[in-house]
Amino acid sequence: MVRFVTPLVLASLSVTAFAAQSCSSSSQCDEEYPCCSQYGECGTGAYCLGGCDPLASFSLDSCAPMPVCESKTYTWDNLDNAITQDKYLGNASAADWTYSGKVLTEDGNLIMTMPAKSVGTLFANNHYIWYGKVSGKIKSSRGKGVVTAFILLSDVKDEIDYEWVGADLTAVQTNYYWQGVLDWHNSGNISVDGEDTFNDWHTYEIDWTPDKVEWVVDGTVQRTLNKADTYNETSKQYQFPQTPSRLQMSLWPAGQASNAQGTIDWAGGEIDWNSEDIQNVGYDYATVGEVSVVCYDPPSDATTSGDKAYIYTSSAAMESDISITDNSTILASLGATGLNMDLGADTSSSSSTNSSSIPTTKGGSGGMTSNNTDSATSTSDSSETTTSSSFTQGTTTNSGAAGQNERVLRGSLFGVLVALVVLVTL
Repeated sequence: MVRFVTPLVLASLSVTAFAAQSCSSSSQCDEEYPCCSQYGECGTGAYCLGGCDPLASFSLDSCAPMPVCESKTYTWDNLDNAITQDKYLGNASAADWTYSGKVLTEDGNLIMTMPAKSVGTLFANNHYIWYGKVSGKIKSSRGKGVVTAFILLSDVKDEIDYEWVGADLTAVQTNYYWQGVLDWHNSGNISVDGEDTFNDWHTYEIDWTPDKVEWVVDGTVQRTLNKADTYNETSKQYQFPQTPSRLQMSLWPAGQASNAQGTIDWAGGEIDWNSEDIQNVGYDYATVGEVSVVCYDPPSDATTSGDKAYIYTSSAAMESDISITDNSTILASLGATGLNMDLGADTSSSSSTNSSSIPTTKGGSGGMTSNNTDSATSTSDSSETTTSSSFTQGTTTNSGAAGQNERVLRGSLFGVLVALVVLVTL
């Protein structure tokens, strides 16, 4: 299982001391802090929500149930339907998105920004998708070392993605993964018509069914993955993305100087923190227009006892190990977990945060501020701090130059796992 272990120096915040236990599929969390976050650390509260890995947690039910898919179209007149991770307790009906970093809305578009020496932006949908079609009208970022991502990612690291490397504005890269297993053969590039991906709008779609995945650009199918082609004779399994996933959009500095040289090379070189866009507007950025989600019916043989939440029923974490239930997805407090969803319901702990209930961020820090909205622009700024720590993720191999498989992972999973979260002293 993939685990992310990059440390963070939070120079601007006072944080309650908490030595988080590391976790993986071979070293699960203990019962006190039972939830393994997407960063490979144990805790409660937000650790148990989006990204909580059931295979590395104390038990499968340590993670909160996952809110079911909701067909919806999103536009960006304001950020009223978005909330920072430290404020989210699992009520996807009240907040469609969680985010980190500095995000703006302008002229009906979402602007994901990356100021100089920051780690960019992550914007994640709180409803899980178990087969469906997602589409986004996107203008990518630009510049060497700058990467934009639009992906589906499950809690057990099934993934389907689009990525734009800012050094090449003529193409978009595509990848898929099954349970975090690395295989560079899974990647493929799609050439994009027009001037370039930064200046031109294009509509990118992922059409995901139990039998195949299609990557569709401007209405034309550009790549198809058939489930039948992913069968592994050794394991007798289809290594095909097949578990409930969240739509995540991000902008991140793959070319940061402290990254492995293989990652920097893939991203087109070291990032220029004095780029044209940073000089002109104060940040590198990607622009997102209308985003839509269309939910498909679950597999015909799916176990169904409700319509509110997905849960895992087996550590095999295959399609047949998902059940649809009426289980609540909402934690009563940041001290609660899937094992005791109501913990803290009658105390003030529901409004308290500490580093055992908000996952340690892996590339920056955030501070909650109010959204300021007018007719033209709304802004939410999670004030970033710079970290000189190198990014480490993927396999256990650590070398100066990333291998091909490691490079592929760095260009994908990490792009959505650089969340910036608020850590506030109790």
